[in-house]
Amino acid sequence: MAADQGPVGASPAAPVVTVAGPRVHRAEEVLTPEAVAFVVGLHRAFEGRRQELLARRKARRAEIARTGTLDFLPETADVRAGDWKVAEAPRALQDRRVEITGPTDRKMVINALNSGARIWLADFEDATSPTWENVVSGQVNLIDAFEGRIDFTSSAGKAYTLKPAAELATVVVRPRGWHLDENHLLVDGVPVAGAFVDFGLYFFHNAARLLAKGAEDPNSGPYFYLPKTESHLEARLWNDVFTHAQAALGIPHGTVRATVLIETITAAFEMDEILYELRDHAAGLNAGRWDYLFSIVKNFRDAGEHYILPDRNSVTMASPFMAAYTRLLVRTCHKRGAHAIGGMAAFIPSRKDPEVNAAAFEKVKADKDREAGNGFDGSWVAHPDLVPVARASFDAVLGERPNQKDNPGPAEPVTAADLLDIAGAGGTCTHAGLHNAVQVGIRYIEAWLRGLGAVGIFNMMEDAATAEISRSQIWQWIHNGVVLSDTGEKATAELVRSLVATELAELRAESGAEAYEAGRWREAAQLFERVALAEEFADFLTLPALPLLG
Repeated sequence: MAADQGPVGASPAAPVVTVAGPRVHRAEEVLTPEAVAFVVGLHRAFEGRRQELLARRKARRAEIARTGTLDFLPETADVRAGDWKVAEAPRALQDRRVEITGPTDRKMVINALNSGARIWLADFEDATSPTWENVVSGQVNLIDAFEGRIDFTSSAGKAYTLKPAAELATVVVRPRGWHLDENHLLVDGVPVAGAFVDFGLYFFHNAARLLAKGAEDPNSGPYFYLPKTESHLEARLWNDVFTHAQAALGIPHGTVRATVLIETITAAFEMDEILYELRDHAAGLNAGRWDYLFSIVKNFRDAGEHYILPDRNSVTMASPFMAAYTRLLVRTCHKRGAHAIGGMAAFIPSRKDPEVNAAAFEKVKADKDREAGNGFDGSWVAHPDLVPVARASFDAVLGERPNQKDNPGPAEPVTAADLLDIAGAGGTCTHAGLHNAVQVGIRYIEAWLRGLGAVGIFNMMEDAATAEISRSQIWQWIHNGVVLSDTGEKATAELVRSLVATELAELRAESGAEAYEAGRWREAAQLFERVALAEEFADFLTLPALPLLG
């Protein structure tokens, strides 16, 4: 690979820093010596703690496997019982009734900012395939957007430009989770965390720029979403990173604001504690529903029949254990003065198929009506056409109010048993569900290997989280000897391999031999089988997939 920047700081006392990736257009504007040094400073200050926390994840998973359960932490009972609140939200984050998510490619940046949503989650995580091109160019695109100089022309000649600043969404950046390395940036031969790269480059280049814009643009500030958090200690690390970064660049303490995705089952038991650790920088919690299901399977995959997740598409937010999770999130956030943000509506409307369009609108409306009625302050959509649908649901409840943090949420208490009542969801494990998991998994991974992180599959917007559910459910069903209710077959590795072979044959016939060979279907199928069928469960499918990216 060609190097964007060779070894830096080669004196005996200084670390050897290597930026070694494919050449990316305008990379020199992002990977300046000062910006790289800032990221390296984060690595040197916090990498040891990151590794300790990753080891702690494994230890906690082993404890769950041993006991088959989870509970609220006795050692933090005083935090849960305490009378405290997080810092008041800045003006830009007071009204979050509709948030749109998506990767940071140039067209998406423009469409998301123009969408009419209050917030755009600029995603370097599950909706982005972390090629070096995507990582670096995403930073370029955000800088261009803030400078008002971004545009895009499609291959068909359609031009995209930004609306006036007052009409644009507020940007909230989601860096990668703690578990992912960035293999193109090394310090003394050790990869830097993707989280440090994404956060560090964005903060270094834009924190002061956003504050300078604040006088005329109240929708400006260094705001973040924090993914894959598994404990309050991981939130504490983020808080210390924010404090360090603000001090290093002379940014006032508390300027950074972060919303934490509660998308792991362990974090669900530590919502109060996570907000407490981030209280100077906290903006709220989000119900990250798809990764939450994946986390349940991952942590309780060998805990017996009670924890077997039925067909993914049969588990709704009305399922008892999911309803309990959202009740607890709303109550916790509002008790602490934080925003409670609802989950993703992954349905994709179609401008060509009226039936698909109507079905998507109906499902999203029902989902957002439920969230607004249950006390959430806002929610996510994946497509600009769904922004008005979600807005109408929240307008009906909020009116002119920016949020409903005065709503304490449902009074019904939430217990550990409620959060873990997976069997209470009902539903069954079917051959159709198994087939769908194979289809979604292979189709998503193939696109991811080609650099696409958000992919429309069967009228749903899929990202890494839904691919994780697909492969983890297969692993769980096989290892628990599940019998498929619609055919009477047992879920086995052999059955899955036959479905993979059938899917590849159908994809070849569907796309044509030439297009099929130009894709990465065989690699995708091999990787899918590896993470779905291996005896040892891979914590994240992206970990073995990373070496296959550019």
